[in-house]
Amino acid sequence: MGIFVALLVLSVLIFFHELGHFTAARFFGVQVDVFSIGFGKKLYSQMIGKTEWSISAIPLGGYVKMKGQDDSDPTQISYDEDSYNVKKPWQRIIILLAGPFANFLLAFFLYFAVAQMGTYASPIFNYSKYLPATVGAFSENSHAKDVGIHINDTIIKINNTSIHNWGDMGTLVQTLDTHISITVLRDDEPITFQMQTVETKQENKFGETVKRKLIGISPKVPKEKFTFTFKKSIIFAWDETCYASNLIFQSVEKMLTGAVGADKVGGIITIVDITSQASNAGIVILFLFTALISVNLGVLNLLPIPALDGGHIMFNIYEMITGKTASEKVMMYITMVGWALLLALMMLGLYNDINRLIGE
Repeated sequence: MGIFVALLVLSVLIFFHELGHFTAARFFGVQVDVFSIGFGKKLYSQMIGKTEWSISAIPLGGYVKMKGQDDSDPTQISYDEDSYNVKKPWQRIIILLAGPFANFLLAFFLYFAVAQMGTYASPIFNYSKYLPATVGAFSENSHAKDVGIHINDTIIKINNTSIHNWGDMGTLVQTLDTHISITVLRDDEPITFQMQTVETKQENKFGETVKRKLIGISPKVPKEKFTFTFKKSIIFAWDETCYASNLIFQSVEKMLTGAVGADKVGGIITIVDITSQASNAGIVILFLFTALISVNLGVLNLLPIPALDGGHIMFNIYEMITGKTASEKVMMYITMVGWALLLALMMLGLYNDINRLIGE
């Protein structure tokens, strides 16, 4: 059942991505010949208007085939009025951006739904931003405990900066000198302590070993759900969509610079496996993870790889700047390189997935 839900989730994400392209294309009067979920042999197809809507055998993506645009053969060009090619570069860029935008929009609505339903603290979203800076426990040899801070004290100020949540505190401490002043609220009375931070090495969310300043406390995580009003749900959805986008951009950057190893790349097996586990953990966790994958899909499609939306956007920006299109021969070669890169990434992800399965 979990695998079925995982494949359904992937299909929904692909559908929304391609629906974004489809909607923008039709808005600008471009004829869409095929709207396909999946690749390969068609399992089901239906003509609606002038568009063939189909479901194909390999559920690893999807595509919208517009008149005059064919990634498998860039030389197939049409100059009819309803062709993609005759549209202005800025119109084509909007059509290309519409797919990733649809994924970001879907993620926003999923995060909004989670906020309305309520959610427990989970590393799958940036919960520290919504967590009061209340002391829940001390680490071994904690300086905070030594100076007299108690469990259930709430930190309201460090030096002269007000603290609104646990995330604020963690970020601020990293920017300060070793000696700090901490003001806590205890029984509605502010009490100020002087203490030293301790620098230690830890693994960050990308698996890198980094130096961090610590004060020897951990948060008090409520057993109740985080709940939000309608207005705050909108803010939550916006913040989490931006946070997830930034996280994935950082991940891509660290992979390109070699800070994160290629063995961290996951493939379709990992995605299906984790989505399956998320579905078993309940609808809220499934929504959170689906939102993260949706943002991932949106960000990765914006990469300047010729076979992706980002690559096509670069071609159109080039045309806007120079006033001319790249030659058909150059387009064909660059597109082939793009597909080769994508295939290599897919194979790397699959290789890592198989290694993880063997390791387990």
